[in-house]
Order: sequence, then structure tokens, then C-alpha cells
Amino acid sequence: MRPTRIPTVGCCIAAAMALIPVTLEAQTPPSQTPLAADSVERPVIQELPAVVELPVIEVVGRAQGSVLRQTGTVHTLSLEQIETLRPISTEDAMRRLPGINTKSEEETSIISNIGLRGLAASEAKSLLLEDGVPVAPGLLIGNDRYFNPRVQRIERIEVLKGSSSLRFGPSTIGGVVNFLTKTPAEGLLLSGRTGSFGTRELMLEAGARSSGGAAYGGLVATHARGDGFMDKGYRMNDVMAKAGLSVGNRHRLGLKLSWYENDANISYRGLLLDEFREGATNNPAPDDWYLTDRTAVDLNHRFEISDRATLTSVAYWSNLRRDYWRYNVDTEASNAAGRWVYTDALTGNNRSFDRFGVDTRVKFDHGLFGFASDAEVGLRGFYEESDDRRIRATRAQDRTGTNDRHRIDSATSIAFHLHNRIQFSDRFALTPGVRLESYEQKRRVLKSDDAPAATSNTEFLPGVGTTYSLSESAQLYGGVYRAFSPASNGVALDGMTDQLLEAERSTNFEVGVRGSQGPFDYELALFRMDFQNQVVTGNSDPRLSRSNAGATLHQGAEVSLGYRLTDALGLSGNVTWVPVSRFESGENAGNRIPYAPRVLANLALDFQHGPLRSSLLVHHRGAQFGDETNLREIPNNAAGGIWGGLMPAYTTLDLTAEWRATGALSVFGALKNLTDERYITGLRQGIYVGPGRSFEVGVRQGL
Repeated sequence: MRPTRIPTVGCCIAAAMALIPVTLEAQTPPSQTPLAADSVERPVIQELPAVVELPVIEVVGRAQGSVLRQTGTVHTLSLEQIETLRPISTEDAMRRLPGINTKSEEETSIISNIGLRGLAASEAKSLLLEDGVPVAPGLLIGNDRYFNPRVQRIERIEVLKGSSSLRFGPSTIGGVVNFLTKTPAEGLLLSGRTGSFGTRELMLEAGARSSGGAAYGGLVATHARGDGFMDKGYRMNDVMAKAGLSVGNRHRLGLKLSWYENDANISYRGLLLDEFREGATNNPAPDDWYLTDRTAVDLNHRFEISDRATLTSVAYWSNLRRDYWRYNVDTEASNAAGRWVYTDALTGNNRSFDRFGVDTRVKFDHGLFGFASDAEVGLRGFYEESDDRRIRATRAQDRTGTNDRHRIDSATSIAFHLHNRIQFSDRFALTPGVRLESYEQKRRVLKSDDAPAATSNTEFLPGVGTTYSLSESAQLYGGVYRAFSPASNGVALDGMTDQLLEAERSTNFEVGVRGSQGPFDYELALFRMDFQNQVVTGNSDPRLSRSNAGATLHQGAEVSLGYRLTDALGLSGNVTWVPVSRFESGENAGNRIPYAPRVLANLALDFQHGPLRSSLLVHHRGAQFGDETNLREIPNNAAGGIWGGLMPAYTTLDLTAEWRATGALSVFGALKNLTDERYITGLRQGIYVGPGRSFEVGVRQGL
């Protein structure tokens, strides 16, 4: 199938913008206090730095005051903070942030399982971006969890919730996560680490600039391998190359090429209950393999139209191949043995995903309403396609056999958004906005005579948010907006019969306050997500993989606090409390949503003196259910399907440290899960167990 062509729309937006009257007279300057509702930060072309900066789409931005312009909750992790955590995956880092629950299936989180604010960690209700580009392989065609950016290439993580997230889509009910990748400095940086479970990692970062600073090239390359906790071994290579060029004072170009492969000895299967109780640490599926590779290209352009307007565009393409080879199970023998017993039948569920897209947005400030205002107008379009084959292996040793299921799923999506921030006074700003998402999904089955199936949908998503400076050290913010998550091809067109599976739709509310006073900083947010329809995995019709569950309600609070005890010692923490996360209608009415713990909490004690930096980290996750029926006892059998049961609360402690021996040389290490807590991270076809006590040591040298 030839991909649908999506026109480049940046020039159209720039031309249309000329029709909007722009007031060039200077507006009354806002208060310069840190928490004032500051005016738009206008680029000054004459003052562009000589050294090229690669253009990307940022969710929050790094300019001074960027966070205070957002009408929703914002949390970020800088490179220094990520390095302090010594995470082995992006999810290992993100679980330290408020409101984020992870359901790791193995310690390196090859598959993405992130839930925000009481939303299930295994469902697509939050949008994952890398440098502003969607990285989930199937936003509209399913299987969106099959790629998770490697933490080694990340220098900053942005998490945006509330009405501000309406500028992006689809699937922003919980919010938006943007992974910003490294742009290596000039020179060479080598690092390596080793540790428990046979972990070995080598990383190279290299960068160079032209003599005038107008051209840039850089590389980040990582090789990692390990035996894995519970013998879930892996071998991973990740290479990312960047190049940038400034063309005059007005244009910047950026190119990112990335290639990733990972052969992992993992499966959907976890331990059976008796094995878990006996403390087993073996791989429950030792001969299953999850093989992935991904190639991606991003081409960015930034055009400084004037000192009051900027056009940013990105065109992107990616291909992900995922081959999943699993041996069939003898259920009766497994029940008798209390562990999985496999047959000789090997099946490959093999899929590849392609996506082509363009995202372009214009930001400009104006006086159209008689007040200092700035607007963002954007268009985004993409086409994605998956090739799904099921191979019944006749030769297990070389994984070849008969293709007995072959289907092509595809989707075309166009989205438009318009947001306008109106500065009514030094203290008060209002941001109304609207997003329009329209898409069509199709399926062709190549191994049968079934007719093609198709469905389409258009979502109108309005919202409004506000910020108000209570004082020089406190800002009030909040908003209300409509959000949705589309039903993917994999379920909306399951079995070649349209299930009439609706998109998930929610009306979201949020109000919060953030600020700082001397050594103390804080943020408190109250939120409510009122679903008109939520799609669930549990249903009473065995012919359907998903069903419409009807109304659900999620509401709670997030609190973040930080206090500088001394120049060398700091204390910080956060708590997420979700007392309500329940089904309001349907067969599960009154039950709690699965993977929605009532409490998530983190605490960090940071010490830094001279060349030494160290942190003691505490993470707590409350009890949570594994399925919609709220089954309390974990089944002790090998039945297939989605497992249920109540997963107990747990708390882990980590200790990290770094010694900067010289300006170019540093040594670092970590002790993870100091108390060797044995805990359950998730349930599916068995029990997923969190990593036991482990250590790592490493060295980094700049050249």
C-alpha cells in the first residue's frame, strides 16, 4: 500500500498569518517578579547566537518563565537530575515524578507501560513524544507500547498535564510526555558501567562545530547487554546522529537520524503464584524472544518570520519492526507442575510499523483584542501502517514457517489547533483554545476473502486555562478541557466486524498553585477526569478483545515539596493521592480502575559538597488491582488471558553517588533496592516481579 501524501502546511500557515492584524506598538511591560504572568518572550533576530541551536518542538520550553506560562501542571527532569537517579530506563526515571505509575515487565522497560493520575499504565491515554515527534509505533492502529526511548540518549524529560496539553494529540487524557534528546557538546565523552545481572554498557558522545559556529554535527551511541534480573537477558544498540545549520539570521535546520535494535529474552509470561511465593528468580519463558529494531528520521526547520513571529516545523518518518517468538503452553501440564510447561510449537507474532508525518506551528504575539496577546496555530498530519503476520514455525531453529494470518492496518490523521494567551494584567492571563482531530482507520486481511473494513471519527476538543499571580512567590493556575483517546484498529475493527467501539472521551478539570519562598518550593494540584466512555479489557463477551465500559471517574491531588536544608543538603518529595478511580456504570460499576494505586510517593535526600554528589531515594507504590472485576486473590493456575488480583503496596530504597575526580573524569555508582524488597510490578499471564537488590559502578571521561 502506498502511503497517503500529506502536504507540507507551514507555508500555508505563514501566509494566513499575514491576514491577522498585528499591533507593533510596545505593550505595557508586565511585572518582572519571578511568578508574574509574564508577556510573550519575543525572539530578537539580531541577537541570535552564532552557535547553531537545533530546532525542535518543545512541550514546555526552557526559556525563563516557560513553566509559569502553562495553565497545567508541569514537571521536568534535567540531565543532572537524570544522572543523579542513575536510571536504567526512562520509566525508572519517570516514576520519581508526581502522578506517574509504571508497570515494568523487566528492568530496562523495553515495552512502555506508563500511567498518569490513576489511568491504567498499560493503556494509551497519554501521548509519548521524542523531540516533539510521536514515538509510539501505532497511535491509531494499536500496539503503541512497542517502543520506549532509551534513557542513554535523553537529556531532559517534560511532563505536561491539564489544559496546556491540548496543543498536542491524540491521546492526551492523562497528559503529554516529551523526551528531549542529547545534543553533545564539542569534543568526546566516553562512559561505561557494569553491575548486577551481568549488566555492561558503553556509551560514546561526540560533537563538533564549524569555525563560525553556524554548522553542527554530533553522535550518541550506546551498546548495552545484560543477563537480566530473572535471566531476562538483552543485547541493545542505540545510535543517534544529529546535524544542524544556521542559514542567515532567520533560518535554522536540524536533522536527526536514529537506529535502535534490541534482542530481549522476554515474554508476556510471569511466574505462577506458587513459584512467586517460593521466591523463584528464573525466567518463566526461557525460550521466548522479543526482537525489535527501529529506524527514524526527523527534519526540523525554524523560521524567524519577524521579531514577533516564529514558524517551527518537523517532518518525520519511522519504521519499527517487532518480531515476537513464543512457544505454546500445555495448560494442563502447567497447572499440574505449578509452572509453565511448553510444547514444541513456536509462533512468531511479527509486525512492522511505518509512519510519515508533518507538524508545523506558528507562534506570534499581537494586540488583536486590545491586550498583549500571543497565539499558536498548528497543523499536524500523519499516515501510519502496520504489516501484521503470524508465523507458525516449522523450523524453530531458524524461525521460518507458514504465515497463517496476514493483515494490513492503516490510519490517516489530520489535526488543527489554535490557542491564544491574553494578558489582561500583570497578574492575570487567560488562554482559550481548541483542537480538531480527524482520522480514518482501515484494515485489509490478505489471508482470507473478507472485505476490507474501515471507520472514521472527528473530535472537537475545546478548552480554557488561566494563570494568576497571587504574589511574587505564588501563582494560581487551572483549566478545563475535553480530551480523548482513539480506539485503535486492533480493537475497533477486530474480527473484521466493527464493534462500534467508541473513542475514550473525558472532560478534565485542574486547579493548582505553585511557587517558592527562599529555600522552600512547592506545588499542589487538584484534578478530575470525568470519562463519558472508557474502554476496558474485561468484558462479558468472549468474542471481543475490548468493550465500552461507559462512565468512569478519576479525581485526586498531587503535592510536590522541596527544601534546601543547608548549602550541601536538600530534601524533596512528592505524593499523589487518587481516592477516586472507579467505574460509574456498566457491569463493573463501583469497582476501582486497575493499575490505579491510591498513593504514589517519592522522597529524596540530596547531598553535594565539592566533587561529591549523593542521593538517598525512596519510592512507594500503594496496592492496586490487576483487572476490572477487582479480583483480590491472584489465581494459582495457568489459564490464559488477563490476570487479576490485588498487588500489595511496596517501598524501595536506592542510594546513588558520583565523585568528580577532575573536570573531565568522574566515577559513579548506585545501590538499588537496598532492602531487597520482593514486590509485584504487574500481572498478565503470570506475576511480574520487580528487580531485587543490585549495584552498578561506572566511569565517565571527557576528551
